[in-house]
Amino acid sequence: MVDARAAGTLWRAVRDLPLFGRLLAIRMVSQFGDGLFQAGLAGGLLFSTERAVTPWQIAGSFAVLFLPYSLLGPFAGALLDRWDRRWVLVCANAGRLVLVVLVALLFVIGAPDLPLLCGALLVNGFNRFVASGLSAALPHVVPRAEVVTMNSVVTAAGSVAAFLGANFMLVPRILFGANDFGSAVVVALVAVPVLTALILAARFPARALGPDGAAPAIHGSALYAVATGWVHGVRTVATRPTVAATLAGLAAHRMVFGINTLLVLVMVRHGAAPGTTGLVPTAIFGAATALGMFLGTVCMPILVNRWGRYATANGTLAVAAVIQLAGAGLLLPVMVACGFLLGVGGQVVKLCADSAIQLDVDDALRGHVFAVQDSLFWLAFTAAMTAAAAVVPATGHAPALALAGSVVYLAGLGIHAFLTRARKAAE
Repeated sequence: MVDARAAGTLWRAVRDLPLFGRLLAIRMVSQFGDGLFQAGLAGGLLFSTERAVTPWQIAGSFAVLFLPYSLLGPFAGALLDRWDRRWVLVCANAGRLVLVVLVALLFVIGAPDLPLLCGALLVNGFNRFVASGLSAALPHVVPRAEVVTMNSVVTAAGSVAAFLGANFMLVPRILFGANDFGSAVVVALVAVPVLTALILAARFPARALGPDGAAPAIHGSALYAVATGWVHGVRTVATRPTVAATLAGLAAHRMVFGINTLLVLVMVRHGAAPGTTGLVPTAIFGAATALGMFLGTVCMPILVNRWGRYATANGTLAVAAVIQLAGAGLLLPVMVACGFLLGVGGQVVKLCADSAIQLDVDDALRGHVFAVQDSLFWLAFTAAMTAAAAVVPATGHAPALALAGSVVYLAGLGIHAFLTRARKAAE
């Protein structure tokens, strides 16, 4: 009864914030399209009956997809703090629309991996731009006291939408085949949610999503602001211990997630029956992780209300180190269970980082910092995956890598605790 009453209260809160409701709708359709695109791309490149992959090719694919934008993101993030974020969302979705059609055409003509990865890289760049813009805009459409709760609502809804999009990929794949043509159909369908997000973004009033009308924090031309985006974003993080602490914890989680992802992908590819691709066990692992992330989104406000942001992140990283240790046997069912639990923990840490940026960073610099966070998110992931690819055997059976993940979590915990203690001492 209490849960039903709480759900009703939450629904009324969302209904009474029409701009937030529209932002939530954009997040959901955008992440549905993102999940569909990522799953379609993975199916086309890593699990196609027409293509074979090695651990280095897996790591290389992820590096090409996410590393370039991760390096350039903070430069582009400066635009989120200078230009009308509504207009940025419209243009970014328009760019996504054109590029997903192009990637679909590349699959149709049977293009090699490199052109496909380059096209997907551009799509992911726009995806990340949209995600950072939506996060930076959230404090403009909800009262400050509700930022943590509504951020969890947005993230939970987005996670569910991405999960549904990724699993919807199986329908056209079954109907049209696990080859390049089937992958082309999946990618082409992404145009529908992207177009919907574009239309919804265009309906916002001018400047409704920020930045504020005051002069930008970074003076000079837009070109100068973009060119110095990394500097101002990193400098802002360095002067906010609450933000730096949670970003350190988030980086640790993403490094472990990169290691675990490579181990699972190599293991299922190695163990797949002749003529199959190992997509089903990978989908099960992904579903378990996604379910854990959803549960983490639901739990995060409760945990923060009970123990606070800092203690919650510290405890989560400590528990994650133990869970990672339990998966060192590399038995797939156990790894699926660990993936679920680490999905919970990783999402809690991610939301603690989001809340720190939204509450502790001025609006004029919030886009810079979200872009830095997004870059760190993928840099840590691809760097760990690439390092793991250098030592993982062809079978994927590398318990030492899983044990190294526990050490990484403990290192993240140590940095987070140190920075948190330094902040409290300064206060």
